[in-house]
Amino acid sequence: MPWKETSPMDQKIQFIADASKERFSFTELCERYDISRKTGYKWFERYFDEGPGALEDLPRKPHHSPNETDPEIVAEFLALRRMHPSSGGKKILKIVQDRHPRWELPCRSTVCDIFKRNNMIPIRRWRRRIGHPGKPTSSILAPNDVWSADFKGQFKTNDGVYCFPLTVTDNFSRYLLGCQALHSTAISSAKSVFIRLFEEYGLPTRIRTDNGVPFATNTLARLSSLSAWWVRLGILPEFIEPGKPQQNGRHERMHRTLKAETAHPPAGSMAAQQRRFNHFRDEFNNVRPHEALDQETPASIYSPSPRTMPRKILPFEYPNRFEVRYVNASGGMSWKSDWVQVSTVCSGEYIGLDEIDDGVWEVYYGPLKIGRFHERLGRIEDEYCRLNRIKL
Repeated sequence: MPWKETSPMDQKIQFIADASKERFSFTELCERYDISRKTGYKWFERYFDEGPGALEDLPRKPHHSPNETDPEIVAEFLALRRMHPSSGGKKILKIVQDRHPRWELPCRSTVCDIFKRNNMIPIRRWRRRIGHPGKPTSSILAPNDVWSADFKGQFKTNDGVYCFPLTVTDNFSRYLLGCQALHSTAISSAKSVFIRLFEEYGLPTRIRTDNGVPFATNTLARLSSLSAWWVRLGILPEFIEPGKPQQNGRHERMHRTLKAETAHPPAGSMAAQQRRFNHFRDEFNNVRPHEALDQETPASIYSPSPRTMPRKILPFEYPNRFEVRYVNASGGMSWKSDWVQVSTVCSGEYIGLDEIDDGVWEVYYGPLKIGRFHERLGRIEDEYCRLNRIKL
């Protein structure tokens, strides 16, 4: 037998029926229905005075408001707003005050509320603002502590094809790990280069880049699909400040030598240009002594990382105190029956939320803090922090 559902209206009618039978005292009956005696008498009197329809809830809106703005004044505000759609409440109020000095006009906030109630104020879409952690301060004490990656400025080879050299160096030893001629800055092309480097040299602790494609985007923590993949591998991305290449000075100095020796003039084709890059890389690492290395070569100081490229990337693990949420294909997460936008680069992964205040949560993508979630606002705001690991 299916369950029967009752509505508040059904319970009110049942209450009237039980009260009419007088099987219980009125006080006992009100206790059974979990209402006050005042409410019970109100329903009882309404029913016998006006019938069952009187048991419906009445609107709570007051019939008259003593502080309500005069309709004539409201009409004047709306007419002026239509004539001057770019003028705000402050200016419209001044115009009406000059035209009708004897009118008792409301304050500016009331005028703005009038415009809002009449759909005269456009709804501005909230845009997430992305901050920056500032100058990188990570220590470089051993090989593979920090790698640097960048695209040397594109140029055309003699056959008219654009060449985008992707360069990767180890900041401690100045070892040129890779210099690959690519046809674009696409993430897929760059990722294949990094896969080869990680398999050959292991994984670094951090990778320092600029804020351009494909390393960074305008989203939480400036993560791109490429740098998010680094985080899943246990590598923290590190970004220099915009317009300050000197913060990656070791890499830029190598670029200067690379351009002078391989691209002035360019080679006849991409294949020929790559052969030039390979020759330069071999000489730069094994033959050319470096002033910063006490005239030693980078190859004599560099050693591969003990952290090897994993065959399978394992999911993130978070402390027990964290709330863990799955980021769907749309880049959002479910939170108390609501949908909250996170970032599409986190799609298919789990993020961790650590409550630091009532309704305020720090948001982590693996070991990387990417933002701050405010339950009251229903959104995650950028709180870009120094890229420090958390203790898992």
